[in-house]
Amino acid sequence: MLIKQKCIQFFKILFPANLAEWGIFIFFLLAYGFLGTYIALNYRIVFDSRIPWDAYFSFDNKAIVMTGGSFERHPLSYYFFNWMREFIFLFTNGKTDANFRFFLVLFSNITVSLSLVHVYKYLRNIIKIPLKISLLIIFFYSLFATNILLSFTPETYTYTLFFLVLFNYYSAIALRSKEKISGLALVFAGVTVGGLTVTNFTKVFVPVLFEKNIFKNWRKLGNAAFRVILSIGVFVLLYLNRINFKYENILSKSGAQYEKFSNAKSAPVWDMIVSYFFGGNILFPSFFIREKHNMKGFYFEAIFMDTFSSVLSYTFIFALILMLLWSYIKNFKNRFVQILMLGFLVDFLIHCIGKFGLHTAYIYGGHFVFIFPLMLGWLFYTYRFSPKFLSAFMSILSVFTVYLIINNYHRMIEFFDFLNRYYQ
Repeated sequence: MLIKQKCIQFFKILFPANLAEWGIFIFFLLAYGFLGTYIALNYRIVFDSRIPWDAYFSFDNKAIVMTGGSFERHPLSYYFFNWMREFIFLFTNGKTDANFRFFLVLFSNITVSLSLVHVYKYLRNIIKIPLKISLLIIFFYSLFATNILLSFTPETYTYTLFFLVLFNYYSAIALRSKEKISGLALVFAGVTVGGLTVTNFTKVFVPVLFEKNIFKNWRKLGNAAFRVILSIGVFVLLYLNRINFKYENILSKSGAQYEKFSNAKSAPVWDMIVSYFFGGNILFPSFFIREKHNMKGFYFEAIFMDTFSSVLSYTFIFALILMLLWSYIKNFKNRFVQILMLGFLVDFLIHCIGKFGLHTAYIYGGHFVFIFPLMLGWLFYTYRFSPKFLSAFMSILSVFTVYLIINNYHRMIEFFDFLNRYYQ
């Protein structure tokens, strides 16, 4: 009976559980689905067998789908995408044609739509803010550049976004119920989140630090340590098995990758942080096109994001960052907020302080962009008894949403112009 209850609880967490959640899921499944299906059936950009990486915004679609990507950054994604690819081949007779692209997009569409449902669940069930405010935040968040791009992009970031949001929601439920985060959940999160992108592995253990009385009770501390060690052990064994236990390759490859992605500089550091790390994941800046090649003699045109060129864009991002910091300060003693921001700190240290991939930081949004709607939710929660503040925040967020629609719609037209020129 206990196993049955656990299964029911798991499915309620994983899938929409009421009318509002199903409405959100179906709405975005249709909206993103229309966009993705049109791109998949009419353009080669989603999967072109000649182009392993960088066709648009540095995504590695073909390399990820066919091999899972580099083992030092995506240690277990090889298995995940192998299963996905072979499953799709059952319906496409082993061909990588338009039908193949359609199924790749369909899975991305479902994944991003479900991640929006999990953000909504967090807003309603953990923060407990009103339905109207939750829907406004979700709609605003759905317009982020990261969600639009990942909704039709078969990449590790798409599924990392899903698993990170899901685990944050699950761990928040466990902590709110004064329960410990189960060892099985930690193992699953470690394998999925860390297996798809290794830098996210540490985020899995952040909620454990906030279990009740964990540092006041030796038994609880020991139990937590066992669960963490178990998760790390399973991950390490699977990782080493993936590379035939040639662990020395990890250090040499990781060092080479860090050198490659940390020295590139396309703008002043402060501007890359604002325009790429914070901005490009939310608000599309202008684009530029560069000729690339696949290391086998084939040349192709690729599109990338530039830094912001408008004062309005900088103002928008600075205002959103200010609201995030305001929410953090006002809720500093809230453990759920600390969990979110400590996870975000991992990405900030890697990309903004360590400068890893900072010149294309807009690609990493799937690792942290969900922090913005959740922190906005906590800001609304802070002022839940102040109608004036709530009205002001609603007005500001409504203006932000309108600006986001106009800007990102305009940039997507530019993106389609690029597709029409080079990828029909």
